[in-house]
Amino acid sequence: MWIYIIIAIIVLILIYFGITYNSFVKLNNTVKEAFSTMDVYLKKRWDLIPNIVETVKGYAKHEKSTLKEIIELRNSTYDNMSANEKVDVNNKLSQGINKLMAIAEAYPDLKANENFKDLSQQLTKVEDDIANSRKYYNGAVRIFNDKVQMFPSNIVAGMLGFKEQKMFEASESERENVQVKL
Repeated sequence: MWIYIIIAIIVLILIYFGITYNSFVKLNNTVKEAFSTMDVYLKKRWDLIPNIVETVKGYAKHEKSTLKEIIELRNSTYDNMSANEKVDVNNKLSQGINKLMAIAEAYPDLKANENFKDLSQQLTKVEDDIANSRKYYNGAVRIFNDKVQMFPSNIVAGMLGFKEQKMFEASESERENVQVKL
């Protein structure tokens, strides 16, 4: 009789283990898919930055430090970065773009430049897309991290090597209001 009870308990533990493992795999794939979606928009912004910098360069020659900082960040090899590196570099790029747009505010001729207007509109759309994809990514990460941290699934997570994922958070400069009038 005891043998049947022990076997039933072992079977229930194995079933729970299997269900929990599958749940982690599903959530992990959701996080990867969410990051991949966001990564598309980050790459669009990445490719748009050199055009904006070149346009601003012609008008704001004495703003070299800001332009140099953005160019150095942009010259990193995006495709070879890890997900966490992409998040960190894009946070820094967001700060640089905010500075760049503030510089543009001081140059009426630049604001009137059709190329700059078009690039600014593209950047605004990409930034909106990034914001929306961040929400989706952070939601997927929150659900995954909850599962990694909560008992008893945290035991399975520890045994199988599932670790918390990093959220995509706004930097201090992004939390400040930036007045850009184009």
